[in-house]
Amino acid sequence: MTPPASPHRTAPWAALALLLLFGTAHGHVAGSMGYATVSLSGGTVRYSLTLGPDALAAAVAETAAGVRPQRNESYATLADLVARKVSISAKEVKCEPVPGTVTAPTPDRANAVVIVDYACPGPPHELLLRDDLSDALGNDYHTLVRVEGLGSVQQYTLERDRREARLAVAAPSGSPAPEVTAGSGVFAFFRLGIEHILTGIDHLLFVLALVLGGGGIGSLFAVITAFTVAHSITLAVAVLGAASPLSWIVEPVIALSIVYVAAENIFVRRTASWRWAVGFAFGLVHGFGFAGALLDLDLPPAALAGALVSFNLGVEAGQAAVIAAFLPVLLWFRRAAWERRAVTALSALVLVAGLAFLVDRVLVAAN
Repeated sequence: MTPPASPHRTAPWAALALLLLFGTAHGHVAGSMGYATVSLSGGTVRYSLTLGPDALAAAVAETAAGVRPQRNESYATLADLVARKVSISAKEVKCEPVPGTVTAPTPDRANAVVIVDYACPGPPHELLLRDDLSDALGNDYHTLVRVEGLGSVQQYTLERDRREARLAVAAPSGSPAPEVTAGSGVFAFFRLGIEHILTGIDHLLFVLALVLGGGGIGSLFAVITAFTVAHSITLAVAVLGAASPLSWIVEPVIALSIVYVAAENIFVRRTASWRWAVGFAFGLVHGFGFAGALLDLDLPPAALAGALVSFNLGVEAGQAAVIAAFLPVLLWFRRAAWERRAVTALSALVLVAGLAFLVDRVLVAAN
């Protein structure tokens, strides 16, 4: 009979996996984003861009270096930045941008809204939109664009490798209105969900701590299902506006959930039979954390349903990919004589990371 592999031989691999998971001291490092709506009135195209906190921080740094971000002066030049980096053309003639208003963040709203009007040569039937904001805000920045006009709804994703989109904003006289073309927007929110879970270090650490708790395939399935159902419920509740706990409460509790589950793995011998209940309870809190990615974009009601479903499916797909990658390792642990020592060691590292998150978020909330 082949002896089980030595824990010393697997230690470097485990350490590398944890380093990849820990990554950074921040819980979420997904690409920054903006949500734009395009509307037409005669020959004027209104471009309204909502920037989430990550994109907003990069934009302020680009336009007002050295100015305190808490002051409204920090945001005064955002409209000029958008006018320089976003161009709109009609009939192969560039529309002239007229920078408009900037609605700065408030203590209750983390995003900023920038409005720029573009004067075009007559009422256009088609526009060419080019977005070069990733040059200023970083390669991981992307804009989700929604265009509404004459019964049509078009959605696009503009980013570093795909900067242009042709927008059908009106139908020629006597011709039928264009059909709904929202596929790329749906995929954009799906991808956003995948990015959010794969770069949400705190969420991944919690899932890892959950599945390290022991049990067979049935127990693991029950735990993940409970967590999935719970965070899907509160994600929908938050995004639809039924309830939205403050982030300074939610984020420390998410960190606390990591600490609690990791500590259980270390000090409690048998947790598999009721671990699903722990996954469900804390999953409710994690759902509010997931919701932040959509709430920061301040989506219009018409876009909420599709965005919510696509984003949640993306979260589940990313989560399933992570679990599938770790499942062979977990099953290997179950057969190893040193399983308990490995689980304790890994859980201790997760516990330390959770404590670091907790202290950091409590300090941020206190300030």
